[in-house]
Amino acid sequence: MQNITPLQKITIAFLGLGFFGLFSLICYSIIILANEPIQTPTPQTIASSPTAPNAPTFPPPTETLLPLNVEWTAPPSALPTLEQIPTPIQTFNDSPPPVGKIVFACYINQIDQICLINSDGSGRKQLTNLKATAFYPSLSPDGQTVFFSSRDTGNYEIYSIDINGNNLQKITNNIGALYAPELSPNGEWIVFTKNGDGLWLIRPDGTGLKRLTNRDDIDPSWSPDGSMISFASSRAGARQLFVMNADGSNIQQVTNLNNMGGRNTWSPDGTKLAFYRGEFGDRNIYVINVDGTGLVKLTDGGDNLGPSWSPDGNWIAFTSFRDGNNEIYIIHPDGTGLTRLTNSPISDWQPRWGN
Repeated sequence: MQNITPLQKITIAFLGLGFFGLFSLICYSIIILANEPIQTPTPQTIASSPTAPNAPTFPPPTETLLPLNVEWTAPPSALPTLEQIPTPIQTFNDSPPPVGKIVFACYINQIDQICLINSDGSGRKQLTNLKATAFYPSLSPDGQTVFFSSRDTGNYEIYSIDINGNNLQKITNNIGALYAPELSPNGEWIVFTKNGDGLWLIRPDGTGLKRLTNRDDIDPSWSPDGSMISFASSRAGARQLFVMNADGSNIQQVTNLNNMGGRNTWSPDGTKLAFYRGEFGDRNIYVINVDGTGLVKLTDGGDNLGPSWSPDGNWIAFTSFRDGNNEIYIIHPDGTGLTRLTNSPISDWQPRWGN
């Protein structure tokens, strides 16, 4: 038998130890893996507050759930004020259709101009193309001439133009900032506002200028027979509606309400006034008897202003922001028949109805 050298003995010993170590490691791993606890994954809850970078964030809901036995009381500033103002009794229908024309201010290329439509919304046309603001339009009783205010020459003056956009005339000349002109039913006088200095009269040819009032009165309107003028004023404190004789005498207060607007209009029978009032962004159209009785509310929301009664008494035109842009609407004096007349990307406002 061949003798094993010492070197071979050492090599065999190291190989035996290596195999033993490897066998021990394999056995240990099997034992550990066999006894390792199995982890059951838990469902992931998606948090509502974190968002991905640059993702839009939304405000949390405002509703708060309270225990059933707890009564929630709004803070004093949040309690609504309920107006005990009735809506009118429904007495109108949609026939006959509206008649006449409506003139209004139209915002074109960043400037208010004067536009005209038929009372059914058709036939829209732009009458002015001035380089500065033109607004507060009204139609003459015969429906052929528009009177308005413009600062085309630098100062707010009274102008006239025919319904075809021709014969532009400047009626006043540097007597102050002038607004809201309206021709009398007999065609003899234009009543208008002089900013901060009352109501004035002037003839359509620019002669005969004379003062009617000496307070900060605004937005005058002739009664259908020309015997009276309605207007808004702060002469008694907060702004209210007033009426007076056409010569400026016998001034009588009509309303006693808060948040009053200015523009107003007479019913064709001379017994009622339509006007607007309310907080900014939530103004509504109202009707009241000239003696201050019979107040009714025609609209409910939408921010409405600048009413104008139709010559036949069946409709009231007004401006509304209810669709996100100032547009012209009409409604019956009983609050029914709401109809949108304009549908324009520009602002249409300050309607005045005429024949």
